[in-house]
Amino acid sequence: MIDEIKLEEKIKEKIQSKIVIEDPVVKITFKRILAYFIIYSFLGFIIETIFGMLTKGVVESRQSCLYGPFCCIYGLGAAVMIPGLEKFKKSNWGLAIAGMVEGSVVEYVISWVGEIIFQIKWWDYSNLPLNINGRICLLFSLFWGILALVLFRLINPFIEKIIDDMPKKLFNLIAVGGTTFLIFDLLFTALGLKIFYTRLINQYDLNLKSESSLVVSQEFLDNSIIEYLSEHVFTDEKMLKTFPNIKFEDVNGDIIWVKDILPDIEPYYFKISNKIHLK
Repeated sequence: MIDEIKLEEKIKEKIQSKIVIEDPVVKITFKRILAYFIIYSFLGFIIETIFGMLTKGVVESRQSCLYGPFCCIYGLGAAVMIPGLEKFKKSNWGLAIAGMVEGSVVEYVISWVGEIIFQIKWWDYSNLPLNINGRICLLFSLFWGILALVLFRLINPFIEKIIDDMPKKLFNLIAVGGTTFLIFDLLFTALGLKIFYTRLINQYDLNLKSESSLVVSQEFLDNSIIEYLSEHVFTDEKMLKTFPNIKFEDVNGDIIWVKDILPDIEPYYFKISNKIHLK
């Protein structure tokens, strides 16, 4: 009888040891969201650079600002999607559908804000079916859904482990220091683009749509500091290589590519294939 009781207890212990205990829910703090933003912006920069190499045959800039290796749409997408999709992660279908919606909203807002601040159309889906103002389309909305699945099932668990194992000082440096650097970089970029646009419009007598929002006053340009930045920092080569896909719309609705205005400057760092496709 005693042996039977002991055997029964051992069986119960084995059954209990096989019970899978779910991982505790990650506490998402503001600093953690900042860390997501910086880490995924950097990963996005790497992904976009590789994508450009494979599709265009060149190594070109895919960064959102002048100096930091960041592609901000990936960082903002992750910073919004990880907290926002947490409640949908138990269902693959729910996660994919919610990811499509949330990712598309993020993409539209970033495109709209980017045009207001930088006067750059970072992407244009006008030639793809079922697009809204060229900012989002069905195909890339589907990609956002797939990305949400990949993010939650494969990538983010690995990133969470890295963050959890990271020394606190390093975590603060990435989250707070990285975000602060990026904010100043974006502001510096906005200034540089305004000066660059004004220089192009004046030098090449361009008649552009919404020209008043692109330029700065001559009085502003005559400032000694701004003049130095224009001549030595915001050079044509620096601006075109950093933003190779800048284009304007003239008053007739025609598209003018800056790379066509400055044909002597290669809009990439170096080529890796003889078959180059830049547009």
